[in-house]
Amino acid sequence: MSNKLTTCLWFDHGEARKAASFYAATFPDSHVGPAHDAASDYPGGEQGNELTVEFTLLGQAFVGLNGGPNFTPNEAVSFMVVTEDQAETDRYWNAITGNGGAESMCGWCKDRWGFSWQITSRALLDAMANPDKAAAKRAMDAMMTMRKIDIAKIEAALEPVDA
Repeated sequence: MSNKLTTCLWFDHGEARKAASFYAATFPDSHVGPAHDAASDYPGGEQGNELTVEFTLLGQAFVGLNGGPNFTPNEAVSFMVVTEDQAETDRYWNAITGNGGAESMCGWCKDRWGFSWQITSRALLDAMANPDKAAAKRAMDAMMTMRKIDIAKIEAALEPVDA
């Protein structure tokens, strides 16, 4: 590992490689790197068990730790993936929710390991930053009714409402 900052994700025993492989197959600029076995017994595990696996996800360095069931992810930390079009939004959303994950609101979903993802279109980010505050509000109000982001509905919400 040569990065100064690498995010470590805690998984139940044996799940780190499965997650890393799924992420690498789902997102570009991603791959599974070396694994490291435990040099000795540790709480909940034995010498020789795969303890960590390095992987890159969208160009960012991670290490998956097969730490056991003691800690689980929650929504306080999420991965925001910015998409360029509806096809990319659909592809990531469907991959995550269709592989044992779960839908949530406003572009959020969880993968089967419990990690939260925000599949966020650039169109939504641009709409929320629109200098026309009324248009930005309409876009946000539209987003609040969605699970997966629907770019056409976000763009339609930007149009002025006839009085």
